Amino acid sequence: MSIEVVKITSEQLNQILLSEESHFLDFKSVDVQPSKLCKFISGFANADGGELFIGIDEDTVEGKKTRYWRGFVDQESANGHLQIFEQLFPLGDGYSYTFLVAEGFPGLVLQVTILKSRGVVEASDAVPYLRRGAQTLPIKTQQALERLRLDKGIESFERRTIDVELEIITTSQVIFQFISVVVPTTEAELWLRKQQLIQKNKPTIAAILLFSDEPQAILPKHCGVKIYRYRTKDIEGTRETLAFAPITIEGCLYEQIQQSIAKTIEFVEEIPKVGDKGLESISYPEEAIHEIITNALLHRDYSIASDTHIRIFDNRIEIENPGKLPGHITVKNILKEQYARNGAIVRIINKFPNPPNKDVGEGLNTAFQAMAKLRLQPPEIYETETSVVVHIKHEPLASVEATIMSYLDKNKEITNKIARKETGIRSEGTIKQAFYRLRDRGLIESVPGKAKSNAAWRKVGTIDIDSEDAISIYEMYPKYEQLVMNYLVDNEEITNRIARELTGINSGAEMKNIFYRLRNKGLIELVPERSKINAVWRKVLTITANS
Repeated sequence: MSIEVVKITSEQLNQILLSEESHFLDFKSVDVQPSKLCKFISGFANADGGELFIGIDEDTVEGKKTRYWRGFVDQESANGHLQIFEQLFPLGDGYSYTFLVAEGFPGLVLQVTILKSRGVVEASDAVPYLRRGAQTLPIKTQQALERLRLDKGIESFERRTIDVELEIITTSQVIFQFISVVVPTTEAELWLRKQQLIQKNKPTIAAILLFSDEPQAILPKHCGVKIYRYRTKDIEGTRETLAFAPITIEGCLYEQIQQSIAKTIEFVEEIPKVGDKGLESISYPEEAIHEIITNALLHRDYSIASDTHIRIFDNRIEIENPGKLPGHITVKNILKEQYARNGAIVRIINKFPNPPNKDVGEGLNTAFQAMAKLRLQPPEIYETETSVVVHIKHEPLASVEATIMSYLDKNKEITNKIARKETGIRSEGTIKQAFYRLRDRGLIESVPGKAKSNAAWRKVGTIDIDSEDAISIYEMYPKYEQLVMNYLVDNEEITNRIARELTGINSGAEMKNIFYRLRNKGLIELVPERSKINAVWRKVLTITANS
């Protein structure tokens, strides 16, 4: 197995040594046996992924931990570790290995990067482990293993049967209405059996959730929705800030989704805010509320005895769903990857009239796009130990100009395409006008040498290390401005071409920047009735009292 060797800087080395062990990070000495190290790799893979650095020693002196860099003498010295790791955790299958070297420090430190796994990963002792905080714990009981398999979506609670009479789903009002509209030529029980919603003459959990009139009576505390309205912007709501007793939404899943969305929108529209015309209703995009609530109820872990909680605050909505993200899904990849914990539920509910999940697999992306259209902050998603929480904040995004300048704080230049992506604005014209406003305020300038189709902008005075004359051009701006003004002492007008000949500047865009700087200082102005292509500049005319 070929392992890349990467040389790190002293700053990167210090960052590694000073980092705290956590849910996502651990350090081990080269003296630790590979079989023991496998436990930590298994733990990270079964949890949320992480990094393991092998070759870091740790001493405790007077109660204070100090870490030291002491890696493998050479790559061959790590062969024993790598052989075992490759057997259990193959390179490229969610695992990557890198040797790190630092000048002045001994040996090669092996960095193991582990992604969250799709399945249950065992260590060399055939036991799966789980990372919890800075601990790595063995999964010893069948119950704990079953919980892990459910968390990862390997086993699905929706496919399990429940010991109740078939009539609960075969003669319900829900199935009667569904069959009459969707498949009127068949009988309810026959159709349910074909869809694998009846197994061994018992209904599955999915069948109960979809087609029982009152699933909550059969699965108490496993499938309810509670909605709270808190009159506060505080981090947590309290009994004192609760507007009214929490509302419980029950019924079959299809009706539950519809009612939860409708109630949430109703309560949100009652929240006042101060606007240009006095008190106005807060406006959230209904698509975002619809998609996030739908996503929560379709993909929640129904094996957990807890309700879905929707908390409406004065400045945000919080939706908390029981269960971890399934399979390999993480907060970072949730918009790009797909994994259905409840595949049968997702598939069958899409057959209902006007299904809540019309665009299967696009729900959260639609929510993010809807927030961006209203210039609101994107939803925030995070995991607790037992749940997934989504925050929909009623906070405006920074202005277009502020977003552009923020991007340029970290990047050398920006294009219209990049700016549209950063701001969520689709219109090229809107972004172009923002660029012009920033240019006219003397904050940005066009990048010389870029064609219109590939036009880019940068902060005024940006140094281009690849260009020999970039520094001198900027430093020479005052001199060039003076040359332009001296020319206008003896001449009424000046064009871009004349100014370039006068200053020796090759770039028309760079010359424009000098004109704009002089205009912003109130020294020159465009000659009226001249086309932009043939733009001409003159000194600002001074009108005297006798004129």
